[in-house]
Amino acid sequence: MKKYFVLLMASFAFLGCGSNTSIVNSWRDPDVTIAQEEFKKVLVVALVKDEASRRIIENRIAANNPVFKTSYQYLDASSQLTKEQKLKILQDENFDGVVSMRLVSKEKETTYVPGTYTGMYYGGFDGIYTGMYGYGFGNWYGMYSPNFYDPGYYQESTLYMVETNVFSLKQNKLIWTGTTESQNVTDLGQTVDAIMLSVVKEMKKDGSLPSK
Repeated sequence: MKKYFVLLMASFAFLGCGSNTSIVNSWRDPDVTIAQEEFKKVLVVALVKDEASRRIIENRIAANNPVFKTSYQYLDASSQLTKEQKLKILQDENFDGVVSMRLVSKEKETTYVPGTYTGMYYGGFDGIYTGMYGYGFGNWYGMYSPNFYDPGYYQESTLYMVETNVFSLKQNKLIWTGTTESQNVTDLGQTVDAIMLSVVKEMKKDGSLPSK
């Protein structure tokens, strides 16, 4: 049982990415690893204002993972519980870890996509070009009609910066945090999968999770 949480986190490595997501930065407690904590019951918390989005995110992370429990089952977002009261609930329910996710920023980005020329290389075929001056429109059109130019254009995308944290309730401290950047987001659930995939890869890279 003690390795169950590690196996569940590693299972995210097999998920497909629903958006272009990458890790921007991360930090881990140098004295603690995820494996050392031996988490047995972990609360999943999505810090978003929209309740529907909160449930989608938490359900996505907790899906088919008995160790993970959604926060909306234990902590009512509309209630006015104090920090001490919330911690008391988690202690009474025997939680030993928390994974939280929150949106840090949402920014628009505009990029320019250069134009492309498809067809005959302009400036080549010297003999043909020399001879073309003596021909009419029909010959010119027959040679160049299959060739065209796609003009450049500007495209706008939205960048979502999301912070993912892992807390140890036994030690009452943050043991890992990372920020991811996602763009071209079309599906919230798939984006959560992509974020978790990036997080797990980074945890393996920094030694928080076993590399294999």
